[in-house]
Amino acid sequence: MTKKKEKNKLDVYEQEILDRYESGKMEKSPVSESLITAALATMRKNKNINIRISENDLESIKLQAAREGLPYQTLIGSLIHKYATGSLKEVH
Repeated sequence: MTKKKEKNKLDVYEQEILDRYESGKMEKSPVSESLITAALATMRKNKNINIRISENDLESIKLQAAREGLPYQTLIGSLIHKYATGSLKEVH
């Protein structure tokens, strides 16, 4: 089996979904244009910033990112996005 086929190999659950779709038992659900536009805008990263944070905070963020399997810059960007959109809530 070639590397490309291995990369695209479906597990049992994914194959079941594909089979059901191809047999006409499932249909694509419509996605509104506004949702597509919002998703694309969220994914677009077009600004760089420089910030100063404590070395201890950065090391803690790097450790947490490693636990999550993410680059630390991605984790920081995600936290900023969640705060900016109001989905990051303080726990009391």
